[in-house]
Amino acid sequence: MKTTILGLALSVALSGAVLADSAMRPDVTGVIQGQISALQADDFAQAFTFASPMIKRMFGNPDRFGQMVRQGYPMVWRPDAVTYAETREEGALVYQKVIIRDGSGTLHFLEYEMIPTDSGWQINGVQMLKAPEVGA
Repeated sequence: MKTTILGLALSVALSGAVLADSAMRPDVTGVIQGQISALQADDFAQAFTFASPMIKRMFGNPDRFGQMVRQGYPMVWRPDAVTYAETREEGALVYQKVIIRDGSGTLHFLEYEMIPTDSGWQINGVQMLKAPEVGA
């Protein structure tokens, strides 16, 4: 019941947020979705291409990156559903909120930090967010 109420609240909240997003939203969400799709296919080399230079230096290779995702972000590796929420800009950076439902039905709220590069938008980090409070 709580999941249904939370889902309805999110649907109402997100309907207005999508209208406020900027023109770069399809590019940003396309990069995130591309990485998630590669992760679902266990194509860690392809998933690694969506990472920023800093992330690539931090992990060194696709295998270490894939291990980090499997251990630290299993909901991103094996999502049941992905919903893109609001996008905000801070200077050259873009922050994309993403709601992921895992296989057990649990909702996870994440914020992707996106940076512009010569290769287009790349993922510079992902932060887990606290689930929003929902009143009854």
